[in-house]
Amino acid sequence: MLVLPHALTVPGALEFISRATVQQIQALTSLFYGPKYSLLSIQSDRAGWVLDQEAIELQRIASSLGIDVLMNRGISPYAAQCCHYTSQFVLRRPRYFRTRNRVSLDYYHGLPDTAPEFKVLYESLRRHHSAIERVRVSHSQMERVVLESGIDPDKVRRIPIGINLAYFQLQTAESRRHARRRLGLPESAAIIGSFQKDGVGWGEGNDPKSIKGPDVFLHVIEQLKPRVPELYVLLSGPARGFVRKGLEQRGVPYRHVYVNQYEQIGGLFQALDLYLITSREEGGPKAVLESMASGVPLVTTKVGQAMDLVQHGQNGWMMEVEDTEGLAHSAEHVLRHRTSVELEETLKNGRKTAEANSYSSQMPLWRAYMEGFVESGNETP
Repeated sequence: MLVLPHALTVPGALEFISRATVQQIQALTSLFYGPKYSLLSIQSDRAGWVLDQEAIELQRIASSLGIDVLMNRGISPYAAQCCHYTSQFVLRRPRYFRTRNRVSLDYYHGLPDTAPEFKVLYESLRRHHSAIERVRVSHSQMERVVLESGIDPDKVRRIPIGINLAYFQLQTAESRRHARRRLGLPESAAIIGSFQKDGVGWGEGNDPKSIKGPDVFLHVIEQLKPRVPELYVLLSGPARGFVRKGLEQRGVPYRHVYVNQYEQIGGLFQALDLYLITSREEGGPKAVLESMASGVPLVTTKVGQAMDLVQHGQNGWMMEVEDTEGLAHSAEHVLRHRTSVELEETLKNGRKTAEANSYSSQMPLWRAYMEGFVESGNETP
């Protein structure tokens, strides 16, 4: 365990020093105090969205493994300690790889041939192989792409974006009614959920983010409208302007609910009849396991970790990217057979998939990831 120098621990000496400052001092003194490579600093993108939650869960996992952890507190580049970045966009900052730190990063999405910014990241990955100790990927497609960069295969580990089951309870008829009353949603409507960020930037999101497929989502909804009575859409997440405008143009009623804390997302799933993912590319999304854990039928494109976790017709429904007719057909099938034995069995299987990929179930994977990256603490400086 790291300790502050004696001069900083005298009673009352910390009275005027903020907790953040104390942690920064701890990090800086890691060069001189504590065993080498026994401290882990986790850096999220601090955007208040998915990667921040993943960083919080990783902090819990590391702590449970007995690792000393700092959250979003940098450490000196001269310190013989460890840094993990929850976004591959750290690769845009070469200075972070000119360091004595051991560096690890998550590389969730960004096929190099889909956008110039992703090609830049991929080329940076190639240049910094020797400075990177670990790369965590969340699905098989990105694992293949990262390995094709020529990096040492022993550095690449596949660990899906997991789920905290405490936030997602199985939906019941009563929880569905209660959630709809609480949110002001029509009891008899067929409600489809979409909770992801799919607009460019962090503003209104009027410019669509193509890889998230908001245009595909609207095309599917457009096909469903004449087929499904009382179709309704529940939105959450930032930058949803493009989808909101598209729903209004198509005359489809919706509600956009903002949540202050990630834990509240579970309550939104309770109101749904179906969750729809129409992305062209993904790292997760987290909603794959969130919907499964909640007992909400999932219809998704074959993207991200959905391609590894979803078995079509067994625990969800999965179609090829941009197959709007296939997505609409599967969604209609689910909505018309909400009380069938077939659907009940699919939902049970989905919950089992979520349980198998909970953060607690992933502990052996993370223990193996940390071995050789973060030391046990027995080594002297």
